[in-house]
Amino acid sequence: MPVLVVLIVITFAFYIFYKARYFQSKRPIEKQWISSKSSIALGLFVAFFAINTVFLHQSTVSYVISAVLFLVGGGSAYAGIRAYKYFLPLVIEEAKE
Repeated sequence: MPVLVVLIVITFAFYIFYKARYFQSKRPIEKQWISSKSSIALGLFVAFFAINTVFLHQSTVSYVISAVLFLVGGGSAYAGIRAYKYFLPLVIEEAKE
């Protein structure tokens, strides 16, 4: 599935981009906000990787490993979205100061 490969590469690139921005930031709340965005990107990367694995290798072991990776990636993306929503108003307030 070439579409999944493109999504995997894009989400990994976003993860690297946000991690670089994390180390460049000086504000503490902004660092947490950027970290939540990198968590979303990493979670999506793992989830897309799991979906791609199902299409590449069709065996019982592959299905089990893919299910675990999909749950871990989805959970990481979900936690990142919740953190992003929590830190967004705090980052706006921090930027005003």
